[in-house]
Amino acid sequence: MMPSKKTAKYRTDTPLVSVIIPTYNRGWCLMASIDSVLSQTFTDYELIVVDDGSTDDTLKQLSRYDQITVITQSNHGVSAARNKGISLSRGELITFLDSDDLWLPGKLTAQVRLFNQNPDAMICQTQETWIRNGKRIYPKNRHLKASGYFFERSLGLCLVSPSAVMIKREIFNEVGLFDERLPACEDYDLWLRIGARRPIFLIDEPLVVKKGGHADQLSSQPGLDKYRIQSILKLLESGILSQKQRKAAADVLQKKCDIVASGCQKRGKIEEMRFYRDLVRTGATHVKANATEITAITRDT
Repeated sequence: MMPSKKTAKYRTDTPLVSVIIPTYNRGWCLMASIDSVLSQTFTDYELIVVDDGSTDDTLKQLSRYDQITVITQSNHGVSAARNKGISLSRGELITFLDSDDLWLPGKLTAQVRLFNQNPDAMICQTQETWIRNGKRIYPKNRHLKASGYFFERSLGLCLVSPSAVMIKREIFNEVGLFDERLPACEDYDLWLRIGARRPIFLIDEPLVVKKGGHADQLSSQPGLDKYRIQSILKLLESGILSQKQRKAAADVLQKKCDIVASGCQKRGKIEEMRFYRDLVRTGATHVKANATEITAITRDT
């Protein structure tokens, strides 16, 4: 027997918060994510689900819900889905929820409170509980979240989670949207652009359940450092970095190029190995050319 339709509790006028859930073939878990939004103690929100060309029963599952905006598009990737949601949203504050993650009921309330108490804040995130293959795991020290300016630490690995953030809409005018050319690490790319300019506040309470271990998880794909390299090159080209930030970015760029080049050598991809070896040697001296080339070589491999 099909469950009864779920009805969101947000007001019908302009909401304060927009919740955006991008999804692709996640009918098996999407409903739990939606229900965790509908269970929020904060109610002045709109919920937008962007279906990125699913071929499973996602749309059938979504038909169970009233007062949720469902957007469908052909498959263009998670960045395009999030950007579509942003473009159609109405809230002053933007949040994202990955379709395999969950929110605890007080998540939105805590973040709205932080913005009310810190009018200059532009972005905040909460702590998370990590679940992998049904078992709780604990982050290592290098994964621990910080509060404030931590751009240099963020270069090595992503320290911000899309499901945990709340962002003021106006910041996208300053830093741009998700880069739709990146099939993965698109969040790493955006958080670096924000973190180079702004402090990222932390609510030190686990209000997100982050699930992992399933086969279609983007962050589990091999070769992600290629996209991180592409992101760092764009930053070096942008001119927004301080001297300290630029040095840190160039140092991490060379380390990641070494790692990727070694991997290419092991797999017999000699031309690609030479590309990354050359990139290590030139560093940031030919950034514009390198950024263009790496976009092409990443797309082709």
